[in-house]
Amino acid sequence: MFIEINHVQKQYADKNNHQVDILKDINLGVNKGEFVSILGPSGCGKSTLLSIVAGLTPATGGEILVSRKRIEKSGKDRGMVFQQAALFPWLNVLENVIFPLKKEMPKKQAEEQAKKYLQMVQLSNYLSHYPHELSGGMQQRVAISRALAMNPDILLMDEPFGALDEQTRSRLHDQLETIWSETQKTILFVTHSISESIKLSDRIVVMGIKPGVILKDIKVDIPRSRHEHKKEMVELEEYIMGFLKKEIDKVIREELTHES
Repeated sequence: MFIEINHVQKQYADKNNHQVDILKDINLGVNKGEFVSILGPSGCGKSTLLSIVAGLTPATGGEILVSRKRIEKSGKDRGMVFQQAALFPWLNVLENVIFPLKKEMPKKQAEEQAKKYLQMVQLSNYLSHYPHELSGGMQQRVAISRALAMNPDILLMDEPFGALDEQTRSRLHDQLETIWSETQKTILFVTHSISESIKLSDRIVVMGIKPGVILKDIKVDIPRSRHEHKKEMVELEEYIMGFLKKEIDKVIREELTHES
C-alpha cells in the first residue's frame, strides 16, 4: 500500500477545555496512482485528515506512512491545492509557478518545468498575466500547475473547485482527469459533492460526523469517460445519498440547537 493511514485520531480542546474528537480511529490505504475522494458533510474532518497527510497538522494519535516511511512534516513528495488558489498577486502566472522551484533547480530548468505544466492546464497564452486578470477557474489551474511543477508523488486537493460555478467546475473536472491520466499521480481529493466524487474517483471514502469516522469505502466501477454512463452515476449518487442523509441530518439538528 502506497499511503497508509493507521488509527489516526485528532482532538481539539473546546472553550471549556474539554477534549473534542474531530477524527476517531481513521484507517485507510491508498494504492499508488489511485484517485480517491474523501466525501462527507461539513465538520466531519475531511480537510483535517488531508492536512495531517500533508504534514501541516499533527495527529493526536496514529500514524501516516508513505512508501512505509512515517510522515512527520510537510515534504516535496506531497503537493497541496487549496480551495482558494493563494497566488502571489505581485507575480505573474509564470512567476507564481516558478516560485517554489527556485531552490530546487536552475532558473532555466525551473522555467521550462513551469511552462510544461501550464501548457498541461492550457494556460500557455497567459504566462505574463497577473492573478487579478484571471478568472477563478484560471487561478485554480495556476495553483494546480504550481503543485504539479514540484513533481510530487501525491497530489492533495482540498475542495479545489468548491467556489467555482458549475460550468467551470465541469471543465476543470475534465482537465484534472486528463492530468491524472497523463501523470499517474496519486490523488486524495476532498469534496462535499457526491456527483464530483463519482465523476473523478476510483474510490470514494464516505465520512460521518461527531466524531469524524469512515462510514463506507466505495469502489467506483463505472467505466471512464463517465459522462457516457449517466444512469449508473445517478444510481450510485442515490445510493451514497441514502446513507449520508443521517449524517447531514445530524449537522442540521446541531445548527438548529445552536440557533435556539
